[in-house]
This record gives sequence, structure tokens and C-alpha cells, in this order.
Amino acid sequence: RCRVSSHIKRQYSFLPDSYFYSSFFYSIHMLIDEVKSLRTVVNPDISKIRNIGIMAHIDAGKTTTTERMLYYSGYIRALGDVDDGDTVTDFMAQERERGITIQSAAVTFDWKSHRINLIDTPGHVDFTLEVERALRVLDGAVAVFDASAGVEAQTLTVWRQAEKHHVPCICFLNKMDNLGFSIQSIRDKLKANPVLLQTPIGSGKNFTGVVDLITNQKLIWKQKSVGDDGRAYEVKPLNELDDAAVLQEAKGARSALIEQVADLDDEFAELLLNDFIENLDAVPSIKLQAAVRRVTLARKGVPVLLGSSLKNKGVQPLLDAITAYLPAPNERHHDLVQWYKDDLCALAFKVLHDKQRGPLVFLRIYSGTLKAQTAVHNINRNSIERMSRLLVPFADQHVEIPSMPAGNIALTVGLKQTVTGDTIVLSKASAAAAARRAQNKADTGKKRGEHASVILSGVEVPDPVFFCTIEPPTMAKQADLENALNCLQREDPSLKVRVDPDSGQKCRHTAP
Repeated sequence: RCRVSSHIKRQYSFLPDSYFYSSFFYSIHMLIDEVKSLRTVVNPDISKIRNIGIMAHIDAGKTTTTERMLYYSGYIRALGDVDDGDTVTDFMAQERERGITIQSAAVTFDWKSHRINLIDTPGHVDFTLEVERALRVLDGAVAVFDASAGVEAQTLTVWRQAEKHHVPCICFLNKMDNLGFSIQSIRDKLKANPVLLQTPIGSGKNFTGVVDLITNQKLIWKQKSVGDDGRAYEVKPLNELDDAAVLQEAKGARSALIEQVADLDDEFAELLLNDFIENLDAVPSIKLQAAVRRVTLARKGVPVLLGSSLKNKGVQPLLDAITAYLPAPNERHHDLVQWYKDDLCALAFKVLHDKQRGPLVFLRIYSGTLKAQTAVHNINRNSIERMSRLLVPFADQHVEIPSMPAGNIALTVGLKQTVTGDTIVLSKASAAAAARRAQNKADTGKKRGEHASVILSGVEVPDPVFFCTIEPPTMAKQADLENALNCLQREDPSLKVRVDPDSGQKCRHTAP
């Protein structure tokens, strides 16, 4: 145990001693968990990174789905429950008391050689801004639906937000009940083009698994006991001996899938016409999967998967679909970032206040490398700030690292003036160089001044809809109230504070 721990310490010397030696009598299981968690500190290739968000109407099962993802990836060792108030991403006391998500929480984990940076967003309309600023910096999203309810009111709102930011999506029909109704509601209400990748085996309480239409395989979760965690499931090829209704439905759905993808993707249509016009069943799964990925990235269609997160069914295929169909950071084209080349360019999209560390700023890194203990330039504030520490976010827990490359989401300590929507670059010189490249391109090509801006677009904040007046209980608390309001305004850009000239009271204006 000591030999392994010593080797790890040499490889990860930037981590504090307490991370390894907080107790000499760690068990072997605890040591294995520590070693496994260190994998997430290692930066993977940018093509293996997925920055995604989970969005839905309230009570569709976002947080429960997120909890299962963390469990099956090995990030947590026990499943939490929203009703019990012990989930990873709902860590605020108010969230655990009410059983709802109030603020978006970021968590990083690995799944089959891929790094997934996931943000669990709220489903209440009151916290729409949390969804807005998360989708601004994400590359893909998973929309969770209550399969018995289909598209609901807040589903429409978050879907429009994803469309505004041109974010490719995957649909996950949770709480499997009525598949046909859910698919039709996606088509009618969201005006989207659902691409069904699975058919159910059973429904409601009898839902036991799915048929993967890409590979023609059955995925069966056998509930051996009440506490079955769903980690183990059977994968079998679909054959003629299977249930006739399941077999017929799967064959018809796969043929419809192939025809639908061919209508949406010219390359796949050409492949069918040249090689498989006589036998569509012979289309290789790898070719079909590649075509579905192209359709998803082009936002011509939305893959639809099925499951029941609370019953621990269908989450592992959803993780596979996230890595297979949603884009890597280098597949999302941000025109402005090209002017910075290899220099740092990042966007601050969220600020939290920590009693010990002070302001914690979430950054999405678009180019270059972010390093701890370095000075950076805030273009919006025209100020230079020193970043003291760099962290990888794991909900309310964090791991300190020395640097982080483009494509990732980082948590920084020490940026005291930065607020939501600010652009962070390496230096004034790098910003000036990017502006020159943009101007030269504008002069030689398109309309002059079209590419002149080198500031990333921030987060659109809705107008306030709720107003109230507050005052401290005593004048001695006046300074504390002003300090608290200043911290809240940094965390929540929708909060506006002004002093009433007649009464001298503080007036708060908040937006959903």
C-alpha cells in the first residue's frame, strides 16, 4: 500500500500531502478509490472531452439520471436519492430540503476513455438563468423527458435556449410508459426530428430493457432484488426465437431508422444506394452510427433513447450515446476563438462565493492553456488579475491541479473582479494581437469591422419580474447587508440593487 501510494505521490506531486496521508490506516478499498479518482485529474485528448448539460422540466428525473451516471462511471460508490436528500449535485441545504435543483452543479467523471464535464441544471422556471448560462458554454445537452407526460412547459423553454446557442441534443425518455405519445409530442411541440435508436421491451412496471436498433442487440436488466443497482445487464443479439411482438417492432423500427437517416444525411443515402439497396438489414452498425452522429452534429435530427433512471435501467447506453453522438470541443466552431490561436481565451459563466476561498469563478476554456499562479487579463473590466489556484469541479468538492488545456471547464480562485460573461485572456498583448488578426481578415475578406470584436458574447440576462424592499434590522448590520448584496449580485447577474432616494431602503429586482 505504501509503495503504491509513494509512486502516485511522485506522479501527482502537485496534490497536497493530506490528499494521500490523511489517515495511515486507510483500507485497501479506500486506497483504490483514491487511485481511481486521480484518473480524472489527467487531461485527456480534446477529442475525448464532452461538455454536456442535463436539462428538463421539473421532476422529469434530471438529478436521478445524473446520480446514476456518476455511480456507473465509478465516481461514487453508493446511489443517492433525491427524496433522501443525499445526491451529489443537489448539495445545497435548500435543494435537499425541497427535493429540487436550485443552482446548476458541475461534476467531472470518466466513461470508457472519455472525459465528461457535466452540468446538472434546474427544471424550475424560477431558475431559468442557471440553464441559460450553462448552455452558453456547453457543447451538447441531454434533454430528459417524463415518458408518460412527454413535452412539458419548461421543456419548451430549455429547448429554445439550446436552439438559441445551437447546442446538439440527445433525448432521454425516462419513466418509460407511453413511447408513441412521447415521440409525437417531441415532433409536434418542439418541432424537432426525433431519431429513435431504441425500442422498449415492456412498459411501465414491466419495462425490462431495450432493443438497440443500431446493433440489433437486446439489453436486459434483470431485477434480481429490490436493491439491485442495475450495474449488470445482459446484452444478447436479436434473433428469430425472441418474442414475436418485440422482434417485429424492432425490425420495423430499424428499417424506419435507416430510411429516416438516409433522408437526413446524403453520404449515408449514397452508401445505401450503392451497396445495400437490396438488403437494408445488412447495413453495418458502424456506418449507421456514424451517420446518426453527423445528423446530430448538424442538428438535423435528435437521437432518442429510453430508460428508467430510478429503476436503474438504460443509463449506461445513454452514457455511450453521449460519447458517440455529442460533439467534442474541437467540433464546435467558435469563429472568434480562431483569432487567439494558441493563446488563452476563456469565458466566465458562473461565480460562487466561498467563505474560505472567496469568489470562485467557473471558466470555459476555448483556446490555450489556463495555469495556476499566473496573471490574466479581463477584457471587459480592462483589468489584470492574479489567479491563485485552479480546481477541477466535483459538485461541492474540488481537486487542485496546476494547469488545464482548451476544451475543459475549470474553477478558479483569486479572480476578485470577474463576473458572469467576462472574457479572460492571457494578456493585453494577446488580445491586441487577436484584434489585429480579426481586422486583417475583415479588410481582406468580408465587410470591414465584422470580425473586429475579440470579446466572447456573454450571457443574456432577462429583465427583472419580482421587486422587493429590504432593510437591516439595525444600523449596525448595514455594512453586512451591503456586503451580502454585493456577493449575491456577483453570483446572480439577474439581481439588481438600488437605493430608494426617499426611504433610503435597498430595492431588489430579480428575474427568473
